[in-house]
Amino acid sequence: MKWPVLLCLFNLLLGLASPLQARDLDILLVVGTPGEDQYAKLFDAQVTAWKDASTKAGVKLNIIGQDKDEDDLKQLESALKKAVTAKTGQFWFVMIGHGTFDGREAKFNLRGPDITARQLGDWLRPIQRELVFIQTASASAAFMQPLLGKNGVVISATKGADEIYYTRFGEFFAPAIAGLPEADLDQDRQVSLLEAFLHASKKVAEFYEQEERLATEHALIEDNGDGIGTRSEVFEGVKASDPKADGVRAAQIALVLSEEEMRLTDAQRHQRDALERELEVLKGKRAEMDEDAYYADLEKLLRELAELYSGDS
Repeated sequence: MKWPVLLCLFNLLLGLASPLQARDLDILLVVGTPGEDQYAKLFDAQVTAWKDASTKAGVKLNIIGQDKDEDDLKQLESALKKAVTAKTGQFWFVMIGHGTFDGREAKFNLRGPDITARQLGDWLRPIQRELVFIQTASASAAFMQPLLGKNGVVISATKGADEIYYTRFGEFFAPAIAGLPEADLDQDRQVSLLEAFLHASKKVAEFYEQEERLATEHALIEDNGDGIGTRSEVFEGVKASDPKADGVRAAQIALVLSEEEMRLTDAQRHQRDALERELEVLKGKRAEMDEDAYYADLEKLLRELAELYSGDS
């Protein structure tokens, strides 16, 4: 989890002269066939938000589904084969569009042949980079299943493959991950994957309430490898009431970084995130530990964090 107080204390240690660091992160955005003009406009708005986010983040964004006379399925297969060759950093895979489920198999609607959840899972599984998978279409939970347990964060707009109606989750997620201030729940001047998930889930719920309609989409997030996604309702702010809930890793990952975060290298950020997770585990064990042992372990971790921010690590 983010530690805003610690970040503030360590800002000085970062040094105002520290250069901004390049990031080892790529985004592949797949836009499905809209079917109708009203959906085309909604998809375009989301694409624009993702373009804005990638520009702010200073990372490369590749888009499939907007070039004329292209076979999207072949283009997607080629892009993922290329993604497999990279061994470090993060790979973000985002899907905007419509999904279908016939009771046996879920598909994402591309121009030309559609792609099945199983087929996409087979193509994504060999990727060695940390994967951030964001599926915002209907029936998207089926695309989550083949990737559960893989290193990374998996987000779907639905809790099951049988939620087959148009999903609005992506409409709210895209502007949030671009750094929407109201989505920054912990006030650390950046929006994490968890915060974007929580913001979009809240806005979706509000939409159905205002329209006095039964909600037909319920988003899930999974990042601890247990194979069980978590709904937004278990969170109070960015804290989950269930200690086994997902969200710890997602809370550490943001696309558009604060100025303080941008001065860390990917390696430093990875080390910092690991130390913060150790701190969370230690806090959970406090009741069963000897007080001296607890504070000794706490001091050790805090010293390592301080050394990291001062550049001595």
